[in-house]
Amino acid sequence: MKIFQIFLVTVYVIILCSGSRVLELSDKFSEIRKEGGQWLVKFYAPWCGHCKRLEPVWSHVAQALYKTNVRVGKVDCTRFPSLASEFSIGGFPTIKFITHDNDFTYHGDRNKEDIINFALRMAGPPVQEVTRAESLSNLKNMNQLFFMYVGEQEGPLWDSFNNIAEKMQPHGFFYASSKNVASIHVNFTTELPAVFVHKENVHYFYPIDLNISDPDHLNMSMYNWINEERFPTFPKITRGNINEIFQTKKYIVLAVVEENKLQSIPEEMLDFRDMVESVIKRNRDKYHREFQFGWIGTPELANSIVMQVLPLPYLLVLNSTTNHHHVLEDDPLQMTSESLEVFLERISNQTAPVYGGNSFGVKLYRMYFETRTSLSDIWKGNPVLTTVLFGLPLGFLSLILYSICCADILDADEEEEEELLHEKRE
Repeated sequence: MKIFQIFLVTVYVIILCSGSRVLELSDKFSEIRKEGGQWLVKFYAPWCGHCKRLEPVWSHVAQALYKTNVRVGKVDCTRFPSLASEFSIGGFPTIKFITHDNDFTYHGDRNKEDIINFALRMAGPPVQEVTRAESLSNLKNMNQLFFMYVGEQEGPLWDSFNNIAEKMQPHGFFYASSKNVASIHVNFTTELPAVFVHKENVHYFYPIDLNISDPDHLNMSMYNWINEERFPTFPKITRGNINEIFQTKKYIVLAVVEENKLQSIPEEMLDFRDMVESVIKRNRDKYHREFQFGWIGTPELANSIVMQVLPLPYLLVLNSTTNHHHVLEDDPLQMTSESLEVFLERISNQTAPVYGGNSFGVKLYRMYFETRTSLSDIWKGNPVLTTVLFGLPLGFLSLILYSICCADILDADEEEEEELLHEKRE
């Protein structure tokens, strides 16, 4: 009976171990990576709340990548600080794609789909070849945003596309195909070679009529175009991707609403968000080059930008190059698509009031606002713990200050008594 119980325990342990595809790495990883291979590694600390929330997602990522060439691991930086130093880890959690001679940091949202896409992009060549019409059909059916070069893989257009794909590989999918394959799915309105982006089941072509004879001009022009087009028309903006959105150097038009725990939005807020989305969908040619539209489901992110608690729903426009922002003076619930377009015109011609920025005073107030907000959130979550954390240090500080002040008073009294005794003796 005892032997049978031991057998059951052993089987249970084996099942638990085999259920996790995540490899726990040690400081020996520095030598292991030199042997080659591709690694997706999470650098974490056990006390980090964000790391704990990422843990179940990381297990799903490892399971999804199990049959690929990418091995998924994690490093406890409190146990192996040398690895954290080697890979310049400045915060937790940090996700890196690591090869024998290089590493790339992931900057997107910490969800399963985006992390897996990042790993798959980095595991392949910068430009992946599409040789069958069925493969291109599959890419389109996945509703994946991607860039594609069509034509002979030679000449200045190909060189620019290939070079930019190498730089932008962590951020997007890049493919190349022949005219015979691509023409089954795409109607070409320009001569080949051509470059297009596929997003939301629509193809937008790179304007090939620019100065193609100047390599530097072509590289800069294509890079700017790809950087402008690498996001959906109306994405959800979070703390994980907002810095990437800022790289577009556009005005960021945000519909601020609030999702509940089930990620549903109240009807009046949903109508407001849909109205904002309709403006860019109807007027893409007019606004896309200068404005990037999106929406926020967590008001705290918008509050930290504006440095005040915003009413909901709300419209916020950020200048990604100066960190200034514009706010709508009217009631957002009364706003129409026509009034929004007037507001955007005022921003474009710089007649709308601006707020925020990067001045010293703004930075100081931002620090105060974020500190106050953080303390308020901590107090609401656990007032007893907050009292202990901040009450004890303040109590000790008060005692120290009291002892210092009292010591000065006592010393002064002793000096006065000595002077009096000295006078009496005289």
